[in-house]
Amino acid sequence: MSSSTTELGLVDVTMPQMGTSMSEGTVVTWLKSVGDPVEADETICEISTDKIDTECPAPAAGTLVEVLVEVEETVEVGAVLARIAPEGGAVVLPAPPEPTPASAPAEPAGAEGNGAGRLAVAPADSRRYSPLVRRIAAEHRVDLTEVPGTGRAGRVTKKDLLAWLESPNAAAAPEPPLHSDSPYRPDPPSAPAVAPGPVPPAAVSNDLGGVSGSLTRIRRSIGAAMLRSQQTTATCHTVVECDFSGVERRRRELGMTALPLVARAVVDVIRRHPDLNATLEGETITRFGERVHLGIAVSLGGEGLIVPVIHDAQELSAEGLAGRIKDLARRARAKELQPDDVAGATFTITSPGAYGATIATPVINAPQVGILDLEAIVKRPVVVTDADGQDSIAIRPLANLVLGWDHRAMDGVYAAQFLGALREALE
Repeated sequence: MSSSTTELGLVDVTMPQMGTSMSEGTVVTWLKSVGDPVEADETICEISTDKIDTECPAPAAGTLVEVLVEVEETVEVGAVLARIAPEGGAVVLPAPPEPTPASAPAEPAGAEGNGAGRLAVAPADSRRYSPLVRRIAAEHRVDLTEVPGTGRAGRVTKKDLLAWLESPNAAAAPEPPLHSDSPYRPDPPSAPAVAPGPVPPAAVSNDLGGVSGSLTRIRRSIGAAMLRSQQTTATCHTVVECDFSGVERRRRELGMTALPLVARAVVDVIRRHPDLNATLEGETITRFGERVHLGIAVSLGGEGLIVPVIHDAQELSAEGLAGRIKDLARRARAKELQPDDVAGATFTITSPGAYGATIATPVINAPQVGILDLEAIVKRPVVVTDADGQDSIAIRPLANLVLGWDHRAMDGVYAAQFLGALREALE
């Protein structure tokens, strides 16, 4: 977290620049109250940039004397979030503004929901956990009461939880599948025994039994992006059926899923089809030639999905791509991605076939002009022709390859040519 010093000797805590693609961030929660002591690098708040949540540390030790940005408020990079009086200096808490007769009474310091202006932020209970920590714990089925915390009043921080997960004390839990790892979704695990945060009010149903609620921040973000894409792109879809016999043999030899092999084939083929390895903004198309920055859709379970990027994927073998995909998926679920990890993709692969889907019509991740959907690999009877021209029935592992493409940037023949070349490479 970046900072500057004011004329009064206070340290400004500003919205950090966490990547070249980041222009703004949203404060998710404050973990410190006005008047609280803070240590250098101690987490004082959490911020969110689109779908990435991260903890923000204090730039200096001292006392938090002012909070300027409310929870759920979005501000630009460099905006002042709070101020710290450094150690050794006089601590003067800024006075609240004088109320006017027409103004509503100020919310008392420490009340829930406060987080800005000149009022104190509501102090967190010592055994409550930040939303980020609770999400990581739920994904790994961790009982947070077993995790020692180094935060204020024993609070478990993200660093504490990740260290505990890597320690021998952590019980081995099955790794959740990648968005592309398995053709079948496993039975959902039982609810994790995690200590609850603030108890939400009981939901009230309407006369027909429906319960209303707000979309999560991630769902709002995904929805807005998909709506923009549908409103700006001339989306079409083309489908081919591909024999995965060779891919299945090769992936068993290498001990990996089919996705890295498909990704490697996509990289090879798309470099011969530059209109697909491109972005289109307004009337300007940008082609990336030999460099392929490959987006891989990763499921976050009930929280939605995210598309981290393998930059310069052409430099990696199938084994290298497998390692990068696994690492990006792990970091996505641990909320460790940085903004640059999800920026700059020139083409995206998604694979709902991992959960048994056989055909879908994916939405283009604009401003890209194409997205490949890898569907379930299913054994089916097919007609095969031998070297003598004789036909017979055989069992083959087949999958649909669905290409979503922007008709503004190409025509159907071009999309079909790309899919035909990709099928040939995979078969």
